[in-house]
Amino acid sequence: MERKLKNYLRAEEAAELLKTLKFRFEKNMARHKGLEWPNIETRLESAEKLWSLSEMEKTAGEPDVVDYDHHTAEYIFYDCSSESPAGRRSLCYDREGLDSRKDFKPENNVVDLAAEMGIELLTEDQYKALQKLGRFDTKTSSWLKTPTSIRKLGGAIFADFRYENVYVYHNGAQSYYAARGFRGSLRV
Repeated sequence: MERKLKNYLRAEEAAELLKTLKFRFEKNMARHKGLEWPNIETRLESAEKLWSLSEMEKTAGEPDVVDYDHHTAEYIFYDCSSESPAGRRSLCYDREGLDSRKDFKPENNVVDLAAEMGIELLTEDQYKALQKLGRFDTKTSSWLKTPTSIRKLGGAIFADFRYENVYVYHNGAQSYYAARGFRGSLRV
């Protein structure tokens, strides 16, 4: 019996994930013009990065390559599911928001879950860049990395796409909704 380690995929799990990622890459070439799969696949030899992509996939994020950073020589993956990842919804923004709830606490919060997965929350600018690649969150919304100045006042920001526009809103960090999750990014 193989023992399952944290941040580790068995060989067959890794192979299946790579197959899924390659298929998604080839199906959505408009998201990553000029990038080639063999170069990306080589970078995915990092077990920890592949595990993080697996966590994105398991929670219905549908990670895909969206950019290449020439300064750091890193490929950038975002959650590209059409709606906010179903496996990451109904969460308060952060631990402080979760702890401040007296009743009906959700199981976790966005900031802690993203850290556990080894990914970063999308910023407002990243979210707007994602929306240039397609139409995302037309029925749901996604928490975004909230500036410290807003968070200090008790708020957190989220965004969605409605009426052919991206809207960024605010809520108390302790709030959570069945149709609000979060999108992440990963550099490899």
